[in-house]
Amino acid sequence: MKKYMVVFAVIALVAGCMQEKEISSINPENWSKREITVPTKDSLVHGKSYLSIYSQIYSSSEHKTHNLTAMVSLRNTSEKDTIYLLKGAYFDTHGAALRSYFKHPIYLAPLETTEIIIDEMDVEGGTGSNFIFEWKTPVGCPEPLFEGVMNSTVGQQGLSFTTQSRRIQ
Repeated sequence: MKKYMVVFAVIALVAGCMQEKEISSINPENWSKREITVPTKDSLVHGKSYLSIYSQIYSSSEHKTHNLTAMVSLRNTSEKDTIYLLKGAYFDTHGAALRSYFKHPIYLAPLETTEIIIDEMDVEGGTGSNFIFEWKTPVGCPEPLFEGVMNSTVGQQGLSFTTQSRRIQ
């Protein structure tokens, strides 16, 4: 009987330690702090940019993948103008929409940067995930820059690489 109680206590202890972690990329930054009404009277340039992101990469073969943390950097490259981001939508490998990161337009002040983090355990996007960003800038203002920085560290080994957006409209 004593033996069973010890086994039960060990199982209960292990089960208690195995709490499921919250995936922060599913519960993103509170974008309401950046919400803004985009001026309609001003002439603004409208654009869309595509950014490839890798929440997983292949390792050894097409049957084994390695999970990555992805930092999506949203950058205003203008020294004087505020820019407006209308949409930040995340898609999986098959092009299915996974989530949108802000429901209302947000702003980035001159030279300001904000980030979206896709946690290493958030592999919903797969090996070919991507973002579409829709934006507006004042006439003559440089386009925003969207970059992805993917990394992982396992044991003593580290892996990191970057991607840059491409304007598609």
